[in-house]
Parts: sequence; C-alpha cells; structure tokens
Amino acid sequence: MNAAGHPLDRYDWTRILGQLDAEGWAPLPALFDPPQARALAQAFDDPAAVRIGGERDERRALRLPAPPLLRDLPRALYARLAPLAQSWAQRLGRDIRYPPDPDAGRAAPYAEPAALTRLRQDGFEALRHAHDDTAFPILLVALLSDPAHDFSGGEFVMTEQRPRQQSRPLVLPLGLGDAALIACAHRPIRGARDDYRATLRHAVSRVRDGERRGLELPLDAPRSVPG
Repeated sequence: MNAAGHPLDRYDWTRILGQLDAEGWAPLPALFDPPQARALAQAFDDPAAVRIGGERDERRALRLPAPPLLRDLPRALYARLAPLAQSWAQRLGRDIRYPPDPDAGRAAPYAEPAALTRLRQDGFEALRHAHDDTAFPILLVALLSDPAHDFSGGEFVMTEQRPRQQSRPLVLPLGLGDAALIACAHRPIRGARDDYRATLRHAVSRVRDGERRGLELPLDAPRSVPG
C-alpha cells in the first residue's frame, strides 16, 4: 500500500468519522477483496503464528513482518482517526495525546499484534472491551470468511451501555472481506448539558456450523501529555 492512491482513499471519511462519533462504529465495505481475505485467513495456519489467550482460545498473533496487505494499514488508519480519538479524549477529560505521526521515533506500527481468529461449530467470543483507558479507542475488525458459504451464525455484535439506560445491542452486517471500525472501550456522547461516557463491548455470536475466520487490528498507543 503506497501513500499515493491509498486504497482507503476510496471511502468517504467525513461520513465515516461522523458515523463513528454518532454510533460508535462505521463500516469499511470490501476493504479486502475475496482473494486477499482468503490469503489473510490462511495465515492463521502458519506454524509460527503465536497463540493468544488460553489453550482453548482460537486466536493467533499475526506473524511479523506483517503481510503486505497490512503493512501500511495501521498507520494509514491511525492518521485518519487520530483527530477523532483526540476529540474523544478531551471530551472525556483524559490527559492523553494522540500524535499525528504514529511512527515518530519508532519502527513498529502496532500497539498490539494483529489477531487472527477462528471459530468453529459452537464457538463464540464473549462480550469484552479494552480495559486500558490509555489504549487507542478505535479498533478495526474484518471478516475473512464468507457467511453465505463458510459458516452460519457468528454475527459480530456490539452493546452500548449509557448511564441510567439499558444496554443497546447492535449487529454489524459483515460479508467476506468487509471491515468495520469500532469504538473498543469508551466514547463520549453529547447530552442535554454535557458529554457523558458510553461503554462499548463487542462479541461474536455462536457459530452454528462451519468455520468463521476474522481479523482484529489494533492501531497505535497514545502518549501521555507531559506534566
């Protein structure tokens, strides 16, 4: 992925940022074409891919160096999302700075390794969110299998908890190669007088049959404002 003519340029970023701010998620349809998605899915089977989590947790850290498809993607996404992340931090009263250049003084573009996931029949991912409030508040998720042929069930689900309200469930419609940007912990919501904090959690519902493979791509860690 080169800086000139970057594949992300085909998306309407004014709309994406507006939806992320209003809803806590925004789609990136067909981020990967089917052959690209299948190639990324096969990286799960790389013997060098390191297991993440417990023995029964079917998550693998993507082997570095990252495939060409992902090599520039975190930096390119971060550059587009950092202003919104900074706005959220300020509205939530956090002393966090998201620098415009994610690689200033560093070579590694990831805060955490990209995770490849595999869920087979009866597998699911429980609701979770980022517990570290200093983590970058937006995560990329992508589907690397075809729900029309490879599996059934396995919907990507989010819940949003607002103060003094019941949790609001959301189901993200994803097809093969589709991605979405999601708020992965907390975001501000404009109230009648001030902002208040909503907590977002994400999960994958039970796979009824077949096999579902996906990608979770963290972006970058922030730097605290110097005292």
